Amino acid sequence: MYCGVSEGSARSEVEEDMTVEKENIPLIRVEDLKKYYPVRGGIITHTTGYVKAVDGVSFSVKRGQTLGLVGESGCGKSTIGRQLVGLEMPTEGRIYYDGTDLSLLQKNRKQMRAVRTKLQMIFQDPYSSLNPRKHIYEILAQPMLYHRIADRDTVEKEILRLLDMVGLPKTVLGRYPHEFSGGQRQRIGIARALSLNPEFIVCDEPVSALDVSIQAQILNLLKELQKELGLTLLFVGHGLGAVNYVSDRIAVMYLGKIVEYGDAKEIFNHPVHPYTRALLEAVPIPDPSEKGRERRLLQGEIGSSSCPPEGCRFHPRCPYATVQCRQEEPILQEVREAGVHMAACPVAEFHGA
Repeated sequence: MYCGVSEGSARSEVEEDMTVEKENIPLIRVEDLKKYYPVRGGIITHTTGYVKAVDGVSFSVKRGQTLGLVGESGCGKSTIGRQLVGLEMPTEGRIYYDGTDLSLLQKNRKQMRAVRTKLQMIFQDPYSSLNPRKHIYEILAQPMLYHRIADRDTVEKEILRLLDMVGLPKTVLGRYPHEFSGGQRQRIGIARALSLNPEFIVCDEPVSALDVSIQAQILNLLKELQKELGLTLLFVGHGLGAVNYVSDRIAVMYLGKIVEYGDAKEIFNHPVHPYTRALLEAVPIPDPSEKGRERRLLQGEIGSSSCPPEGCRFHPRCPYATVQCRQEEPILQEVREAGVHMAACPVAEFHGA
């Protein structure tokens, strides 16, 4: 009697191995990403310098996960997001989508067009990101018709499905953006991002322009949609509280560089870098009985991206800065054994690591 493995079981094992291998490959991988903007000046206009908005950033995002990108205004968070979806091109570095270098697809317009539908963005301002001259039906229908996600016969059905997903009634289709509240406009922006069946969405501070009560609704909606559709997200924000709520991992940025990176709970509960700890200290205290707690807030302003400090870029504001910090630029390295936790701070072990 023949006791070999059947063709069906062999095929299923191969497919299972391929699925596991695909899950282990990050959907988005960024290597040494840089974005410099030229500064023009002089009597005879010429380039006098560069604004180093992003200066050597590397990270990856696995399928179905959310990476939170947090930091002060001007640190380069939104610039990274725009590059990931193709709105801007990197000065240097590589961006990989599902293992494919996006820079290699720029020469093939057809392939790049197909990939662009998989990379979408939810913008910070829900009003200026929507065309005020078009009603909601046009805003949602035109991308699907252009990319042939739907045709004239099926587009209305798809639009109604999107509105149901984001919690809006079908009666809004003939209305214009100015007729909605901020939270409703952001829901429309989310529906527009979902209209092209994306795999990866950059959420560029999607709740910063909304009331606090509405912020919670939008954050819960994003979490529900991610779970339902299997989305992968990059969530850009200012506050660690909101970022921690939606993220699996967190990357803290300062002046164009990542200074701390790791699992969200680990970063939130055991921050190592002085900048990360300062961001947590700045969060308002909801319990009145804790008002007497000592809070070490940062002094001074964020430095200039066109002329960043030598050594550690945070050292002019750091209470732990040493001579080494002023002379040598730190690199990300493991600071704790439990889980993934990296920080770019040479004195981290001396102040709470």
